[in-house]
Amino acid sequence: MLTCTSFFDLSEFSYSKLFMGTEYVWQGLSHLKAFMNEALYPDFSKIFPKNGEPLTKTIVLHEADVYSGDEVDITFGDAPKGLLKVCKDGKILDGASVIMAGVSFLGNQIQIGKGVLIEPGVMISSPTIIDDQTVVRQGAYIRGYCVFGKRCVVGHVTEVKHSIFLNDAKAGHFAYLGDSILGNNANLGAGTKLANLRFTSGNVQVKTPDGSLDSGLRKFGAILGDNVQTGCNSVTNPGTLLGPRCMVLPNTTVPSGLHKACSIIRS
Repeated sequence: MLTCTSFFDLSEFSYSKLFMGTEYVWQGLSHLKAFMNEALYPDFSKIFPKNGEPLTKTIVLHEADVYSGDEVDITFGDAPKGLLKVCKDGKILDGASVIMAGVSFLGNQIQIGKGVLIEPGVMISSPTIIDDQTVVRQGAYIRGYCVFGKRCVVGHVTEVKHSIFLNDAKAGHFAYLGDSILGNNANLGAGTKLANLRFTSGNVQVKTPDGSLDSGLRKFGAILGDNVQTGCNSVTNPGTLLGPRCMVLPNTTVPSGLHKACSIIRS
């Protein structure tokens, strides 16, 4: 009932190792720092400015090559749908990723997959892993220890820290996610906030039909199973677990604890 397979299909997630050996789904968050600290990262030190200074020109990453935006023609289509296109001298550069002028990076532990689009004004702290065809929209703030699967959306002025997005997870507009996991095809309505810290001290407790469990985590936001949807301006309390296909209606504050699959949560 509380295992990762009760919430997610991990068969196509590139980083399913995060959940190996876990008894409870939130223990994937406990593994996150060690997993990312041990990962291998490309050397972007000659490409990205130091000390968080923003890029002055758009750059394109394609296999082992790096191009200036001035050298290529870019069609800014929907990256998660595979519609981001880059051409050089009339030839399509399959899988090219575009990092636009104005993006800032803090640290050198960054992975960027194929077909990724990172828009102006984004701040990314390391370590961060961004898988194929994900888009990070203008003004997003990624605070490190974040893993984004394939075809994800990190929205305009959305803030994410110490969190995991499985494939096709979307936080499209004005969201906050702290110490949380979004399942495959989970979608956050505009203004959704996943709160991660109790007002009182101590670890976050997970309420279940069989009693409360100590998560072992002082900061723990929410677990959203596959295909969960939240309405605009909804909020989850620390230690909220939404089973697959749950729906949170707009302007709802979701009580902490386990909500079984297919539940509809109202104010």
